[in-house]
Amino acid sequence: MQGGAVSSGKRGVLGVVGSAAGGVEALRTGLVEPAMERGWQVAVTLTPTAGQWLRLSGEVERLEKLTGLPVRDEPRLPGDTRPHPPVDCYVVAPASANMVAKLATGLMDNQALTQVGEAIGTLGLPVVVFPRVNAAHARHPAWQRHIDTLRAGGVHVVYG
Repeated sequence: MQGGAVSSGKRGVLGVVGSAAGGVEALRTGLVEPAMERGWQVAVTLTPTAGQWLRLSGEVERLEKLTGLPVRDEPRLPGDTRPHPPVDCYVVAPASANMVAKLATGLMDNQALTQVGEAIGTLGLPVVVFPRVNAAHARHPAWQRHIDTLRAGGVHVVYG
């Protein structure tokens, strides 16, 4: 595992990345809490818009209290210490059409995209992406190419 030795039933560090798509409001109850119950330490990163949404609802504070780590939605300065431990596996859920397109084309213009973009192709570091898009997004001519590109890069895309 990338993040270090795992002992005493702990699975490692799960990097949960949420974007501004339907379902992000259930990130804590639908993904973070179940992962922690299964022994994962969870580090949450959000896109800027998802961060705004979850701050307004009080979810960011609940996530920070639950995980004991800050929720990241802004980049850190180069000299700042990393607020999260090294991650053993990334789960991107929900992944908006915009996030999928940017990951597939290598655009990393926010903290969430940078973390996942750097992880794609890193040997031994699994990345799982759960797109959450509407039918119009899925009909776009580039959509399937984006999915195929991510899969070709070793990303596990759970979609369909």
